[in-house]
Amino acid sequence: MTKSFPVLLASLLAVSSVSAPLQVLAQEAQPLDRIAAVVDEDVILQSELQRAIANIKAQYAGREAQLPPDDVLSRQVLERLVLVKLQVARAQGSGIRVSDQELTQAMNAIAQQNGSTLDALRQRLAGDGIDFNDFRASVRDEITVQRLRQSFAQSRISVSEGEVDAALKQQADAGNQFHLAHILVALPDGATAEQIATGQKKADGVKALLDKGELDFNAAAVRYSDSPNALEGGDLGWRTLDEIPAAFAQTMQQMKPGEVVGPIRGPSGFQLLKLVEVRDASAAAGTHTVTEYHGRHILVRVDDAQSDAAAKAKIDTLRARIAGGADFQQVAKESSEDTNSKGQGGDLGWFPADAFGPAFGQQVAGIQDGGVSQPFRTDAGWHIVQRVGTRQTDVGSDNQRAQIRETIGRRKLEDEYNRFLQELRGEAYVSFRSGDRAENTATPPQS
Repeated sequence: MTKSFPVLLASLLAVSSVSAPLQVLAQEAQPLDRIAAVVDEDVILQSELQRAIANIKAQYAGREAQLPPDDVLSRQVLERLVLVKLQVARAQGSGIRVSDQELTQAMNAIAQQNGSTLDALRQRLAGDGIDFNDFRASVRDEITVQRLRQSFAQSRISVSEGEVDAALKQQADAGNQFHLAHILVALPDGATAEQIATGQKKADGVKALLDKGELDFNAAAVRYSDSPNALEGGDLGWRTLDEIPAAFAQTMQQMKPGEVVGPIRGPSGFQLLKLVEVRDASAAAGTHTVTEYHGRHILVRVDDAQSDAAAKAKIDTLRARIAGGADFQQVAKESSEDTNSKGQGGDLGWFPADAFGPAFGQQVAGIQDGGVSQPFRTDAGWHIVQRVGTRQTDVGSDNQRAQIRETIGRRKLEDEYNRFLQELRGEAYVSFRSGDRAENTATPPQS
């Protein structure tokens, strides 16, 4: 079993339409023949667009006033779908593939997250009028995009120990971390004087609305920001001073939570920046002790070749053998279907409770050292786990460096990947369709 897949899946579900309750996807899920957009050699159907819009509206249930008018929301969501199509095409051109087995594992995890099985999920989708193959294809696309982003990070993003050391010193000197949100009024490369003036006027107008209290910052970001995180209210998360643009950093130290500065001209356009809250950096990244477990496990997989019922019967038999005195390690070597740990008698080494997902963590935490759990289900199949030992580990210093490394890498990735997406979008041929009209938003690349 791997530690990386649950993390990948969590990231996937955070950005994809499959994270919504399944009934949301069924709203107005009648198949439509109309084309919403042509993207190079691919198309986006009106039905795809409507499902994605329904998902966004479900996320803002009770806060609908924060959403822009329907025509603006439709264009924002359509642009997101365009970027998904372009990223999938680039990933496939780079040799990135999602195997059927990996896709089935992801589908099983989605079903489990919705308190269901894959067969029940299939039936539920059918009952809601959603084609299972279309749903499966959308999940494949989202995993593909995530892998493209990971590949991009691995090939172009690096964080040196010197950068981590400098950030630690900066953090110690500054003493604070800042939770920020922003609104971006984007300008194209080589913007004309007229475009700059128009952007400045729009940014000033948004700031005026905020100053008058006619709109809160999150709602203004959703309505007016050109940033990829606009629909998340422009949230930028926690940052240290060295992660804040120099144009804002000095001002930020004098601000109070809730205040907004800008607009200030930057490389991407005009920005408004809000200070949401402040915290002490040393307290946030202080010593941190975690409980780690040494465990062994036996896995019986559930897949196309082995039904859930057959896997459950097999794991029950193995559990009965161990309860009758059979050696756990020997049974694991003979019968476990986890190829990574089978040869070691199912040994997983030391790990924190959440390393293999919440279901696994609950089981290992709920037994004593030397004890063996009852059979339990995860997205991979049926398990039994033996807890060998427990220890407390101080991960404060290492954890702090890892957090800072991740934060710096994430900031670099945001900047670089957004530029990559702008280039990808600028090079593409995209035609938005409205009735009998077609609006071309880019010129086909010259050969």
